[in-house]
Amino acid sequence: MSFRIRLTLAYTGFFALALLLLGWGIYFSVRQALLAGVNRDLWAATRQVRAIFNAGGLEPVRTPTGELDLYLRSEFIQIFNNPNLGAQVFDPNGALLNSTPNLDGRDLPLAASALQLGPDDVGTGLTTTHEIDDVRIESLITPLVLQSNNRVVGYLQISRPLRDVETTLSTLTGILLGGGAIALVLTAAGAAVLSSRALTPIDQVTRTAQSIVRAEDLGQRVPVPPQQDELHRLAVTINELLERLERLFNAQRRFVADVSHELRTPLAAMQGNLEVLERGGLDNPELAREAVADMRRETGRLIRMVNDLLLLAQSDAREQLRCEPVELDTLLLEVYRELRPLAGEVALRIGAEDQVMVQGDRDRLKQALLNLGVNALQYTPPGGHVTLGLEQRDGYALLTVADTGVGISEEDLPHIFDRFYRADRSRSRYSGGAGLGLSIVKRVAEAHNGYATVASAPGRGSTFAIWLPLPPRPTPADAAEQPVLEPAEV
Repeated sequence: MSFRIRLTLAYTGFFALALLLLGWGIYFSVRQALLAGVNRDLWAATRQVRAIFNAGGLEPVRTPTGELDLYLRSEFIQIFNNPNLGAQVFDPNGALLNSTPNLDGRDLPLAASALQLGPDDVGTGLTTTHEIDDVRIESLITPLVLQSNNRVVGYLQISRPLRDVETTLSTLTGILLGGGAIALVLTAAGAAVLSSRALTPIDQVTRTAQSIVRAEDLGQRVPVPPQQDELHRLAVTINELLERLERLFNAQRRFVADVSHELRTPLAAMQGNLEVLERGGLDNPELAREAVADMRRETGRLIRMVNDLLLLAQSDAREQLRCEPVELDTLLLEVYRELRPLAGEVALRIGAEDQVMVQGDRDRLKQALLNLGVNALQYTPPGGHVTLGLEQRDGYALLTVADTGVGISEEDLPHIFDRFYRADRSRSRYSGGAGLGLSIVKRVAEAHNGYATVASAPGRGSTFAIWLPLPPRPTPADAAEQPVLEPAEV
């Protein structure tokens, strides 16, 4: 079952449930209103008959002992005339005395529990329900009380058929069922149309993804709906994902090609030296030493390249760096001492040197700074100079390596931190580089929540910088909490 069908069924099911609850509420509200109207009619008729009873419903009768007493007239109920209501009068023993003509002799029996009604039940009465000829009749029974001595002289039963109530409820039920069925059909059709229109962008996404899989073309993009809604954000997110996948795929393909190219040169050189040794080079000590030295140099180059690739792979995997206090001024002096033997005829010096401490991995930071120093020395001709610097600027610790070398052209600057990218391939290959040093610098800076920058112009040298965020300074409140040292006693 497709998602569109499930969505339509879900919409229709929820609407059916809501319609059922609404219909149930309407039905019982109308039923209660109709029954309340019946009850009001019964009490209105009861009050009317009582008024007739008080006006002349009693007659004086002398008892055998000669005392004068009042008895209920049997014919007074005939005065009451209401076609929808029937009235009956019973004596105190429950025997029927008289009834209204509209009952047509269909006497409704008095409930046995009505004989328990007393003078205090005049305002409450007793409600009963009968059924005659498949017609439900509701009756209200109240006692007739003589006000002079508070004596019950009979019982009044007002009855009303519920045929009109049942007819109204039956009609209402038919309307609710018929209207609900029509509403459900319209809802199902509307839900099917709306779900189809709503899922059209998703179908386009699916078709685009399938075409990308079949054609292996990550350059395709999903059409973006004009409405600024959830589907618009989904399409934009998928396009960003495709763009990133395309960029990563191209980078991976370029990376594999670059690694293969870089590995081919030292391996070819080693293979050539092995062939020289195999063809008699071992008999020539000088030639053998030269071949072994070449292979040792190419092996060292391969080891450095593999180490650099391993470091980049660990950086891409977001491996956790050590986080410890690092004194950058001390680190800068160490790098200066290690670079000095490599400087040759290039003047290596230290410029600005602030005392700065950051949180980070000391070994990684040192490697990044060494890479910048070695890179600057390689591209600076004899007689030039390379300057190492450290200062604080705008909440960052700024490590700089400036040189007076050949500089970098504008077209090379955007790619200078890319892997295996070399602005001067012949020079860097001669010096043994593989184009990974600056990429490592960038990764190390980003791993410390910083970044790397370069400013350069051809013939004017270059300045590389590593920006590392400084730890937050303690607030005055924090400083107040620090323990105060007492002066030492003399």
